[in-house]
Amino acid sequence: MTRDEIYEEILWTSSPGLTPYPDALAFMEERARAIHQGTAAPLVWLVEHPPVFTAGTSAKEADLYNPHGYPTYDAGRGGQWTYHGPGQRLGYVMMDLTKQNGTVPPRDLRAFVAGLEGWMIDALARLGVTAFTREGRIGVWTVDPLSGLEAKIGALGIRVSRWVSWHGVSINVNPDLNDFDGIVPCGIREFGVTSLQRFDNSLTMKDLDDALAAAWAARFGSSPQVA
Repeated sequence: MTRDEIYEEILWTSSPGLTPYPDALAFMEERARAIHQGTAAPLVWLVEHPPVFTAGTSAKEADLYNPHGYPTYDAGRGGQWTYHGPGQRLGYVMMDLTKQNGTVPPRDLRAFVAGLEGWMIDALARLGVTAFTREGRIGVWTVDPLSGLEAKIGALGIRVSRWVSWHGVSINVNPDLNDFDGIVPCGIREFGVTSLQRFDNSLTMKDLDDALAAAWAARFGSSPQVA
């Protein structure tokens, strides 16, 4: 595979079961280093984690309650506290940002974040869920069908090392939403969280994975290639 061909396609892989969070951090850091060195191709990695709380670089101690004593980790990404657990899809995006990636110009972090948000919104639309962003609120939002109130359905937090991205996005499929009560999600106290299955309880993780793959090229230009 030549360097040009790498960016026409992006490797795409999904791990079964629950991936321990420290293992994911170690893998992403090593992969990002290899992408920078030109010895590995960009990769989107879809995983689930056991219940954990992760702290971004802006996390405040007062925003962590953790009544169940779940493990906590310093993620090293941007953002504040985030919950990850079974029923939530993590999409870890490891890409060379020195290159044009679809709608994202080289070395443009704002455009990259907007691309990730748009990718989530487009994928959710394929599943019949209208989602959107809000000024001043990190993440992707929708109107919860049970409460009628705006609630977060997708989050994002990224880290960039030598212009290679790692970490990425999360979308709630069917997690235990009560677990989010252990933190102030992303530092936003006024709004709750929701999930895909509150819209349609027949939706599965595979449905979301298929929608994420189908929505990728419109934002990032490359075609998913199963690793």
